[in-house]
Amino acid sequence: MPTTSFLVLFLFGCLTGVTTVLFGFGGGFITVPVVYGFRTVTADSGADAMHVAVATSTAVMLVNSLTATLVQLRHGRLRREYMWPLPAFVAIGAGLGSLTTTWVEGPLLHLLFAVYLAVTIIDSLLRKGFLVPAHAVRPAPLGRLTTTFGGAGIGAVAACLGVGGSVMTVPLLRRRGLPMADAAAMANPLSLPVAVVGSIVYALAATSSAHTGRVGYVDLISSAALLCGSLPTIALVKRIGRRVPDRVHSIAYIALLVVVLLAMLTTGP
Repeated sequence: MPTTSFLVLFLFGCLTGVTTVLFGFGGGFITVPVVYGFRTVTADSGADAMHVAVATSTAVMLVNSLTATLVQLRHGRLRREYMWPLPAFVAIGAGLGSLTTTWVEGPLLHLLFAVYLAVTIIDSLLRKGFLVPAHAVRPAPLGRLTTTFGGAGIGAVAACLGVGGSVMTVPLLRRRGLPMADAAAMANPLSLPVAVVGSIVYALAATSSAHTGRVGYVDLISSAALLCGSLPTIALVKRIGRRVPDRVHSIAYIALLVVVLLAMLTTGP
């Protein structure tokens, strides 16, 4: 990889570190458009570009989410009542979603990613409970239906698109009465099942042709460049989340999704 390309990925990796801490993204919504753009310009074959972007995002998200989870755990920001059994059903859905992705054509996967972002943005703006959270004395627990079918759905969509599920888990927990900082913190451990299962499936997937520097669909060089930027950044910004006003935090969350959606639309197949 040319030095300039590595530097660009490194800088975007720094941005993924910020979004991992502040929004629980794990990097997915940054790395998918970035890696997709690089693959369409530099790859030998553009046919696998979106698959490589999703797979590489999932691998980066595994490391970022694990690192951020350990940081949030040390700071006491994780709520144990939401830690089980929701992740188990997310993992089941992630397995199904990852396998489905290996069969879906790249252009359709690109379209689904953009549609997913647009629906999430509209839902967060129009449905009550995200911008202005429910002022409950104590956050409401998740129902059995939400935990089982909702968890499996989150895992399937997240693994299919390489995004970790934060854009579903954050609004879900937000509407249960959690502050934005707590909802974003919880998104990291809830993304881990998606990242683990997805990374395994994508690494073992049979690709259309062999490529140096790749394991299955996972681009190891791009992953290394992104992680070189994200890991130090997570360590630097780990204390910022609590200092951001709740309203500003939620608006920034939606604004970032809009930016990512525009990036995906301008890098269309």
